[in-house]
Amino acid sequence: MFYGYLPMILDGLRVTLSVASVSLGVASVFGMLGALAKLSASPVLRGIATIYTTVVRSLPDLLLMLIVFYGGQILLNRVAEARGWGYVDINAFAAGTLTLGFVFGAYLTETFRGAILAIPRGQIEAGHACGLSGWQVVWHIMLPQMIRHAIPGFTNNWLVMLKATALVSIIGLDDMVHRAGLASAATRAPFTFYALTGLIYLAVTTISILVLTAIERRYSRGVRREATR
Repeated sequence: MFYGYLPMILDGLRVTLSVASVSLGVASVFGMLGALAKLSASPVLRGIATIYTTVVRSLPDLLLMLIVFYGGQILLNRVAEARGWGYVDINAFAAGTLTLGFVFGAYLTETFRGAILAIPRGQIEAGHACGLSGWQVVWHIMLPQMIRHAIPGFTNNWLVMLKATALVSIIGLDDMVHRAGLASAATRAPFTFYALTGLIYLAVTTISILVLTAIERRYSRGVRREATR
């Protein structure tokens, strides 16, 4: 039915999941730094974080990816030429993951900021009053509750980012969508392979929802018991 291209498509899924996983890690770092900057007492840090989230969320993901892949390569090679270095070639995987991570870091900034603000201030003060260090307060009080509040928004961002990984095929990365296009061109059966790719995306997103829902229930267990009393 798939003309022997199914293993090739599934191997492309590995690339897609790799891009999504690395991008999620990069986005989480940008998101946490952005959230802390927005909540800091420094007006400079708050201003930088505000500009970051406003500008990035206003521009198309594909446009940013093309700017990083092509514009970044031109900039690096001009710097390399000025310093007498050799030609610098930006890897498509690095460009794709860094761009997606940078873009979705802006969205996770608001997710993490809202999760931190949802933690009652009195609990943090109580932790300090009990003699806990700043790191212990973060690890034992803030982080568990932040995860609980952040998971719904985190889930939405992960699902959107997983679909956005299809954009990396534009810059030549050999992901699942790119391989589906190759199979479609070779067999002249585009509907078959793009429908297959859509079903695979649906399966991955469904599994992701189930896993993240289970994590949310785990972190909300005590809260839900208290709410039912």
